[in-house]
Amino acid sequence: MERGFFPLDEELELLPGSLTPRLQEDMTHLATWMPFARAAEMLKRMHGVMVSEVTARRQTEENGAAYVAVQEAEVEWIEQELPEAPAGPEKQLLSVDGAMVPLVGGEWVEVKTLVLGVIEEPVVEKGEQKVHAKELSYFSRLAEAEVFTRLALVETHRRGVEKAGCVAAVTDGAEWEQGFIDYHRPDAVRVLDFPHAGGYVGKMGNAVWGEGTSESQEWRQEQLSQLKHQGPGKVLSDLRVLTESHPEIPDLAGWLAYLEKREAHMQYPAYQEQGLPIASGAVESGNKLVVEARLKGSGMHWAREHVNPMLGLRNAACSDRWDEGWAQISSCRRHHVQQRGQIRRAQRLAAVNAVLSDADIPVVDATPPPSVPALPLTPTIPAVDTSAQARPRRPSSDHPWRKFPACTPRRRPHPRAPDARI
Repeated sequence: MERGFFPLDEELELLPGSLTPRLQEDMTHLATWMPFARAAEMLKRMHGVMVSEVTARRQTEENGAAYVAVQEAEVEWIEQELPEAPAGPEKQLLSVDGAMVPLVGGEWVEVKTLVLGVIEEPVVEKGEQKVHAKELSYFSRLAEAEVFTRLALVETHRRGVEKAGCVAAVTDGAEWEQGFIDYHRPDAVRVLDFPHAGGYVGKMGNAVWGEGTSESQEWRQEQLSQLKHQGPGKVLSDLRVLTESHPEIPDLAGWLAYLEKREAHMQYPAYQEQGLPIASGAVESGNKLVVEARLKGSGMHWAREHVNPMLGLRNAACSDRWDEGWAQISSCRRHHVQQRGQIRRAQRLAAVNAVLSDADIPVVDATPPPSVPALPLTPTIPAVDTSAQARPRRPSSDHPWRKFPACTPRRRPHPRAPDARI
């Protein structure tokens, strides 16, 4: 039997499924932070409503898929309309990186994450200058580098990357990350993550003097201090001498080549003078907070098609945009219900007309009903009245429910008043 469609569902802004919009939002929000079974348990504790783990998983992933669709539609709108980018901050952090998550069947895949933030003024911590970023937001997808670069436009446009005063792009130096920067902000100040550069220097010292030896540690400390405060010139010169002195260690040449290729991105004294960060801790923390905390739990394995829906929800929650994101999810899902209803009505009409035509009976007016308007691509975010959400929603006095006889309350006699009239 086909699922029916009731006009009142649309009037009450109901969503697909058996749960009310509020219960479905709470269930999805819970499942965004915790395993589906635990989310179902918490929903029962909070609202007294029982749902199965399967239901929690299915509806959460469907809602996440709707959010991904909304963001992809927004990317298309930006590409087609070329709207003017909003103003960005005076100093902005841009950082991208990848994290591995497990799929069903034992396969591991890389999820790429973008972090954007506002760079704060430097502070001194333990005698060292530190630069932090605030107002962090995240965009994550399981996608090839070219696709991820394009889809991330929804976040870079929103945060005003194009018009930011100075963008510090701090990465671990991967080639796909350089392509990402070329696409979104080619004039960004490119910074090779200092701990990442230090890791290559440490590898070379360990290979020559042995891992954990005092000679290796002292040499590494000296080189890193030189790199941070004087720049890469002398450090690279020392590494070349070290490589030439130990031809029996072939890995030295590869590590040296990696650092030489990124010499322009290791100007750490200049970065610190400008008040820019030299470490990619924000995106590394984003990998843990956004991706691994939910998708890399003990015993978790994901179907490939379910990864991005969960990442979309995680992005909304961890970027503190849940209310906005849920409004977009609800609108998208109601729109899809209307589309499916229109298609079913057209199919039924065609079937009826086919039968009438065979019987030489005039067919029903085949004029198609007005089509459901396409899902708007304009990234207009509806205002959310939280005060109204907190109040119980009751039908107004002239609502059709109150006029329908079956919904009119009947007066029943009180058990202590047997002579009361009905």
